[in-house]
Amino acid sequence: MGGHIGLARGAGAGVSWGAKVRAWMLLGLVGVASLAGCDNSPWPKGAAESNLIHTAIIENTPRHLDPTASYWNNETLVTYQVYEPPYGYHYLKRPFELVPKSAEKVVEPAYLDKNGQTLAADAPADQVAESVYDVPIKKGILYAPHPAFAQDAQGQYLYHAMKPGELGGKRSPWEFEKTGTRELVAEDFVYALKRHTTTRITTPIAGIFSEYVVGLKDYGELIKKEDAKLREGLDPSSQDRPFLDFRRWPLAGASAPEKHLLRIRIKGKYPQWKYWMQMTFLAPVPWEADAFYAQPGMATAGLSLDTWPVGTGPFMMTEYVKDRRIVMKRNPNYRGEPYPCEGMPGDKEQGLLDDCGKKTPFTDGIVAVVEREATPRRNKFRDGFYDLEVFERVDLGVEYLAEATDSEEVRADYQAKGFLFPKAPDVNSYFIGFNFLDPVVGHGDTPEAKDRNRKLRQAISIAINWEEYSQIFPKYAGVAAMSPLPQGIPGSREGTAEGVNPITHVWANGAYQRRPIEDAKKLMVEAGYPNGRDVKTGKPLVLNYDVYYPPTPERKPQIDWVVKQFAKLGIQTEVRATDNNQFQDKVRKGKHQIFWLGWNADYPDAENFMFLLYGPNAKSVSDGENTGNYQNPEFDKLFNQLKSLNDGPEKQAVIDKMTRIVQEDAAWSFGYFPYASAAVQSWVKNSKSAILVRDHGRYLRLDVEKRLASLRSWNNPVLWPMALLVLVLGAAYWVARNSLRRRERMNARGEILA
Repeated sequence: MGGHIGLARGAGAGVSWGAKVRAWMLLGLVGVASLAGCDNSPWPKGAAESNLIHTAIIENTPRHLDPTASYWNNETLVTYQVYEPPYGYHYLKRPFELVPKSAEKVVEPAYLDKNGQTLAADAPADQVAESVYDVPIKKGILYAPHPAFAQDAQGQYLYHAMKPGELGGKRSPWEFEKTGTRELVAEDFVYALKRHTTTRITTPIAGIFSEYVVGLKDYGELIKKEDAKLREGLDPSSQDRPFLDFRRWPLAGASAPEKHLLRIRIKGKYPQWKYWMQMTFLAPVPWEADAFYAQPGMATAGLSLDTWPVGTGPFMMTEYVKDRRIVMKRNPNYRGEPYPCEGMPGDKEQGLLDDCGKKTPFTDGIVAVVEREATPRRNKFRDGFYDLEVFERVDLGVEYLAEATDSEEVRADYQAKGFLFPKAPDVNSYFIGFNFLDPVVGHGDTPEAKDRNRKLRQAISIAINWEEYSQIFPKYAGVAAMSPLPQGIPGSREGTAEGVNPITHVWANGAYQRRPIEDAKKLMVEAGYPNGRDVKTGKPLVLNYDVYYPPTPERKPQIDWVVKQFAKLGIQTEVRATDNNQFQDKVRKGKHQIFWLGWNADYPDAENFMFLLYGPNAKSVSDGENTGNYQNPEFDKLFNQLKSLNDGPEKQAVIDKMTRIVQEDAAWSFGYFPYASAAVQSWVKNSKSAILVRDHGRYLRLDVEKRLASLRSWNNPVLWPMALLVLVLGAAYWVARNSLRRRERMNARGEILA
């Protein structure tokens, strides 16, 4: 080894300093030349030329892609592109219109009385014992390729009888050699409805469905017993669990009288059921997928419907890297539903009808990358590397509108790049809620405690100034809410004198005005917390505040703002900021106290917002969507009336009573209704953002040539630093060369020779 070192030194000793400088200059020139074809793209070479949509995922990959469990906004990126419920919404029409998706048509129910006799379509709700939906399912629909369907020549499933250890380290369905498919049938919808009674996964809507689907509640009790039998004697901590085959037990409320006819029986009259049939809770689930994923080792390997869904939609999951990225590609078995030919006034002029009748989808897939921080995500969008900044979000454009308003330079840049952020109201909300199981801010276990806690909640609701929030954070701006119902939902009185929340606001000069902080401080005294101290103990009141995002530099100012709102009343706040998955675990266990939450409408009906406060739907009790575990018998009674009423004066009166109850109880600090404005590049065609339309992936079309031209224009490499380096090296070489020549011409006494 010593000899090698000596040889290297000997070789290096003969290289002149001038030769070294020339070498560095050559390297610099090569660097400059190589930059001529470079850009700052974060994607692999060729990604920009592909017909793939690039978008971001905020903070974490979706947690639940199983249609039975999925009920979070970021999961719709996948679920509504992969699954096909019976119905969907017309992509372009407003108000929203139901259209068939996997069903042949949108049907009206048949009403039956208690004797099973058919009633008229306009029969009063109190005469209707049952509503029967007979839904014809389209023929010829095929599932996306998947190993769960793979069979041998004898028709035996290739991968349904795997032994422990046989999985062999596989982490993806695409590592199996064979795949297969089959036709969608009505029984797949029956199977999906039955799965809402499972004990294996979270079932957020099971409580609601069990109230309506005939026999579903009793079916749930049956499944608990059968599941216990299957798991008897097994290690309760093991992730491997025997296949729970719902085909074995019939459900009275869901059946398939014919191969392509789905029959659902609903208790009483429930007009909103048609809206549930456009959600992925009613998407078909093939039993083969359930059986496949129930095999030994699958759960440990991350192989389940929660990560690798199986559907009939236009796209299919092809890559899943937890908390890094997901990729969906075109489903080769998709039939190609046509793009709509009708829309709203102005749609034609905006080019939204140019693809009339053409088969969808228009893109080859969707690539979604997890972004932990907002700044790099937004920079990538501004530089053109994201086609949609966040696929399922329709409010991010508001941030860009605020920036353009604040800066003429920014506005000019956005105009030059062709950014368009049309702003419109939408049907969603953000609010701060209270956990009513908590002894301090909740119901209270005595009349005195109930009154005290209610006044505390009222004081907090006055103090949290949502009008100020929109001014301080214009990127998240919206209209301060008086109730749970945003404008655009039938029954909402937002924006009117009748809609004022008397606890927090007064109506004056044709507008809402927030009550002064002095009113809140009075309530604090009445609640027993003068200046934020417990009058009985003298100790400061400390409340826990839970949010479902970490305190990043972008988010921390919003968290700090909330803390300051409580501080107005002398209340100290312990912030507990976690990621979304940890937050969901916490609220399911009831370990929260005060929390930030948002809600996007599932369907355009008051029930879809009021059920967030419906007692039997309590999150920590029945795993429903009542995250605050709010309970009010009068409210629940009115809710049960509401769900059987069609829009009209009678329903409006019920909504008004329910609204007054939750205002008086201060069930939430009602927050604000944000503006909708999606962040979409100009080369993404057919974009028409709306919270209720979740399956827009099939309708979007990319102008790839425009994307490439824009990326080249917006991301030219900066060459001057390398050019400057070459000039510096050149100057150094010139000085060194002259110095060397001078030394060579000197004699031993330092005299320059002629």
